[in-house]
Amino acid sequence: MSSASVEDATVGSTRLERVREMLAEPSLDALIVAGAANLRYLTGFTSSDGGAVIAADGSARFLTDFRYQTQARQQVDPAFTQEIVAGELLEGLARALPPGRVGFDDVATSVHQLARLRELVGERVELVAAGGLIERLRAVKDAGELERIAAAAALVDGIYEWLVERGFGGRQERVVALELEHEMRLRGADAPSFGSIVASGAHGALPHAEPRDVAIERGTLVTVDIGALLDGYCSDCTRTFAVGEPTAQAREIYQLVLAAQLAGLDAVAPGLEGRAVDALARAVIEDAGYGECFGHGLGHGVGLEIHEAPRLARHGAEQVLRVGNVVTVEPGVYLPGTLGVRIEDLVVVEAEGARRFSHFTKELLVVE
Repeated sequence: MSSASVEDATVGSTRLERVREMLAEPSLDALIVAGAANLRYLTGFTSSDGGAVIAADGSARFLTDFRYQTQARQQVDPAFTQEIVAGELLEGLARALPPGRVGFDDVATSVHQLARLRELVGERVELVAAGGLIERLRAVKDAGELERIAAAAALVDGIYEWLVERGFGGRQERVVALELEHEMRLRGADAPSFGSIVASGAHGALPHAEPRDVAIERGTLVTVDIGALLDGYCSDCTRTFAVGEPTAQAREIYQLVLAAQLAGLDAVAPGLEGRAVDALARAVIEDAGYGECFGHGLGHGVGLEIHEAPRLARHGAEQVLRVGNVVTVEPGVYLPGTLGVRIEDLVVVEAEGARRFSHFTKELLVVE
């Protein structure tokens, strides 16, 4: 565990000011911040066993328990007053709340936790649902965050090069997944950013397939979807390979998905709604008669969490893309009982469009 740098502390203080500005819109006197990603983003603390209270009057308090007091001293932005709670964390948070309207994360807070908090604060505090405020800030990455995400993506590019050199033929999906995750850690990753997908043949028609104790056969496609967690930030990249010479149908589907993926990349631009980007890539697959075989969204935000705002999808993706958003572009075509193809890049939205973090080739590689 390392102490926060002066630069990190300055970034954290800037984020704190942005949160205080956001409190004015819903007329909140304070905001309760919880959850590992939000706490890390605002305070620098890398555990979820804590909480923070940010008040409109300028005060900011961070609370945790005895187990994390040394970690908190080393990591938490000095803009936060620290308190070690002897009893229940919710009791400490309740005591830290000013009277008035206080926002809480209604997405992450359980019914039980909310009931307990209301019991503790009584009538002096009005608890107001305010989920998503911090996530809105997190959706636009600063230069330091982009650097970390780019490093996580570069690590995965290297893993793909390593995988191709080793080959797939005759090896079990699960063994390949375990080996690549081990290599990922050896190269510096904290962990995979999600459960790695290695899916061959008809198993590739499952978008979220789990690796099996099944050997990868020649003449099949293999979809590999992996990401690395590095310095707290995630990456996400999918490639589909051929083991032995692919069938004509496999090549056709691969080229179709690649065309859709390139259309999606070309469409990414600030000011465009996520659903509009999805539609432009999806049209390529629909026009080829495979619309029903692409059932998931085109992409999602990536950062401290592997799935965060904004979304590129047909539904619920009205959010307009902004410079600094980091998103995946990952169309797929899935033919049940036959094969699946998905191709995914991680990109950052810039003024002129999408800049890729994923650089491993998208040519259909035939590996042994």
